[in-house]
Amino acid sequence: MDTTIADDPVRAFAEPPLIDDAAELLASAPLHAIVYAFTSSSYVCGRADDALLKQRLETRTRGIPVVISSAAAVVALKVLNATKLALVSPPWFSAEMDRQGARYFQACGFDVVHNGPAGLPSDQQAIQPGDLFEWVRTHTPKSTQAVFIGGNGFRAVGVVKALEDILGIPVLTANQVSFWQALLLSGSQVTITNYGQIFNHRPPIDLSAK
Repeated sequence: MDTTIADDPVRAFAEPPLIDDAAELLASAPLHAIVYAFTSSSYVCGRADDALLKQRLETRTRGIPVVISSAAAVVALKVLNATKLALVSPPWFSAEMDRQGARYFQACGFDVVHNGPAGLPSDQQAIQPGDLFEWVRTHTPKSTQAVFIGGNGFRAVGVVKALEDILGIPVLTANQVSFWQALLLSGSQVTITNYGQIFNHRPPIDLSAK
């Protein structure tokens, strides 16, 4: 993969027809939720485009709700009453894409107290949990109320509990919040442990309207 990913291919990934056709094909299965797991397009295109993308895809899924990872993170942060956010991007996000991510959450009303790509190898297979743990631990300001590790290709879920234990605040990842919201939309009662405080919470709102 490229050392850093460019904006134009990321933007194109969210455009019709391929993603729309894929959503329609998935909707032929007996599903209760479908996840669009691509944090970078949210950062590049913005919150308003996420809402339009969700609406567009749900016309092809015939009402099966579509979860957008970054939008799910916004819901999770609100449920957790966290307003001061440390944003961690994968090393293959450029500095500008990371800043776009900060603007995304700022537009949603959050105070981004830290943001930056993790100083780790720009190689998905080379990311080691211990290295990510140390980087996040040492780069999270004390004023932070929650950490969001963006990037659906970022191997991050294995460090969530350890980081929450040592930082004393919720730690969210793109795939984790997507899974959390999809489980809620599916009506599943399964218990999830050791993958973050967010699984102890249910939002007092209709997620299907999000």
